[in-house]
Amino acid sequence: MKILLFFLLLLSPVVNAVDTYQFNNPEQQVAYDSLVSELRCLVCQNQTIGDSNAELAADLRRQVYEMLQQGKSQADIQQFMTYRYGDFVLYNPPFKAKTGLLWLGPVVFLAVGLLAVFLFTRRKKTVLPADNVAENAEKLAAARRLLTDKDTENLS
Repeated sequence: MKILLFFLLLLSPVVNAVDTYQFNNPEQQVAYDSLVSELRCLVCQNQTIGDSNAELAADLRRQVYEMLQQGKSQADIQQFMTYRYGDFVLYNPPFKAKTGLLWLGPVVFLAVGLLAVFLFTRRKKTVLPADNVAENAEKLAAARRLLTDKDTENLS
């Protein structure tokens, strides 16, 4: 009995996260599903409002449902959410001056990283032989001294 109670307690948050809304037509259901998968949870930031269990995400899902019931289009709802929360609320924000860093930042960081790796390996290749030549010359000179010292010892 205790095990059953334990499992029921574990499942209780999952049950609370499911929204059940009744739509007037299938188009509204499709629009709702599309919107909740395109809008970002502002609390979690890496989940859509459809995937998030945060209270704000639940409020946004309810607001999307209510706006659809009022007859607003997907574009109107996205425009409202963008106006209220900024472009960050969209999982795929439009490319414009304010969001340019979001789109170009990863590419710039990748290019800078590849350039740094290229320059580092190229410099390392040119530095190592010069060090090896000097080191090898020292070793060769030491070996010659040892040989000449042994030859002079053997002659004496």
